[in-house]
Amino acid sequence: MRRMIVPALCVAALVLVGCDSPDSTNADPGADIDAPIDGGDLADLGDAGDAAPPKCPFTADQVSELVGQPMVDQGNCLFGDGNGVATATITTASRTAGEMTYDYQRQQADQIYQKVTDIDQGGKGYVAVKDIEGQAVLIAAPGTFTITLSSFQRLGGPEGYEQTLRRMIEVLPK
Repeated sequence: MRRMIVPALCVAALVLVGCDSPDSTNADPGADIDAPIDGGDLADLGDAGDAAPPKCPFTADQVSELVGQPMVDQGNCLFGDGNGVATATITTASRTAGEMTYDYQRQQADQIYQKVTDIDQGGKGYVAVKDIEGQAVLIAAPGTFTITLSSFQRLGGPEGYEQTLRRMIEVLPK
């Protein structure tokens, strides 16, 4: 996930500073520095003001029930099996942040996982699986949720990961 944050932030920075604008050779870059700030442009942001990511949507008991084995809360929406093997991680972000990084995440998933399928469960997203790992991304009204499951022997492969991730998506806030 951290590998995806830096490129997304770079793209966001380029968009915000207008490096791709046709008039990037402004003769006087500070010409409007003293212009009054009236807040009128903030209305044009629409939903971009949803910067607060949602809280962790699960407890250890909920994750345990969804994955079918006891899990321990290890903090910051990270759950482990207590043996240092199986992990379930849920990362949250604002809906806007999710939209900004979605194409990159999806492209990475296509390269990393054996099977990637779109979801139609209350928002935009996908489920990606391989033999020992799975990832699901959901962008919905409350925000963006990325769920990663890793090293669950009891899931038995891609089909088990996909079913479990889809169950987890079903209970996310939409």
